[in-house]
Amino acid sequence: MSIKSDRWIREMSENHGMISPFEPEQVRYVNDQKVVSYGVSSYGYDVRCSDEFKIFTNLNSAVVDPKSFDPNSFVDVKAPVCVIPPNSFALAHTKEYFKIPRDVLTICLGKSTYARCGIIVNVTPLEPEWEGHVTLEFSNTTNLPAKIYANEGVAQMLFLQSDEQCITSYKDRGGKYQGQRGVTLPTC
Repeated sequence: MSIKSDRWIREMSENHGMISPFEPEQVRYVNDQKVVSYGVSSYGYDVRCSDEFKIFTNLNSAVVDPKSFDPNSFVDVKAPVCVIPPNSFALAHTKEYFKIPRDVLTICLGKSTYARCGIIVNVTPLEPEWEGHVTLEFSNTTNLPAKIYANEGVAQMLFLQSDEQCITSYKDRGGKYQGQRGVTLPTC
């Protein structure tokens, strides 16, 4: 298994639609304003966060149950900035839509800019032949409100290519999150 370079990421995105929309360079400024960087990096791709957020709230004293998740546990917000309450979390999705090749596993890591503020980004691996918007989870580990900026970089995707294709891909299994668009809540 090998980690793929910026050259491979560009080729797969521009010629095979692996990432859309695709930014072929690191973007650090938009309209002369500094942003948290996004786009191709040396050995990965920094994804952007959409402006659609689901902020966790416990107004209904719900129990967080992955087998029976109550969508009323979230407040929907569409804004250029999301403020996550202390010791809470929010969901969002990438602006980018991914189509992962059959011989690739993609791992997501949070950007250090957010990690240094106590904001942890959690995403499970993108399996071979999975496609969709990536649902992002932001945990605010601090006892202060924390900001997430829409349309800016929030996490880095690393692409690991195997020397052989898997026997059964996510698509073959009919995975429940295949083709997801927008923020997708847990389903069992």
